[in-house]
Amino acid sequence: MAKVTFKPGNMLYPLPAVMVSCQRPGEKANIITIAWAATVCTNPPMLTVSIRPERYSYDIIKETGEFVVNLTTKDLAFATDYCGVKSGRDIDKFKEAGLTEQKSNIVACPGIAESPVNIECKVAEVKELGSHAMFLAEVVSVQVEDKYMDETGKFHLNDTGLMAYSHGTYKELGDDIGTFGYSVKKK
Repeated sequence: MAKVTFKPGNMLYPLPAVMVSCQRPGEKANIITIAWAATVCTNPPMLTVSIRPERYSYDIIKETGEFVVNLTTKDLAFATDYCGVKSGRDIDKFKEAGLTEQKSNIVACPGIAESPVNIECKVAEVKELGSHAMFLAEVVSVQVEDKYMDETGKFHLNDTGLMAYSHGTYKELGDDIGTFGYSVKKK
């Protein structure tokens, strides 16, 4: 099997395609679509999002120190793309994308009601990296859509129709191929 050398770049795909909502006090809420998002710590629960400084949401999040990561689904694909190519400087993305603001539990900015999972975050650190700044944030509250909860209190995240982003394309997640630890389970 032959390989060719490719130019250095981010080839870590697929990634979650998330909509991040934010808001300055007294101003309209905004949404930015981000694929540069990652889990970084379990205890305390932390994640990162990376944003270009020229993006409208960059200053909002830097000033307020908070945001909501809203997971996306196949049903939210159009809105996810729309919120990634239009600027909140020019339009009200909630209105134009047909999305509903949902009151958050702890942070002042709203989540997106149509998202099955809303992850409220407070910024712990901002690291300027070059083309992007990485916002390291603590997860302070999570809201999940109750229809994906079973009678035992288990949340069935994989039943929500989650979407991923891979090298310029939005993808619907596919079939299960195993579960954590299946390679070492006793038969």
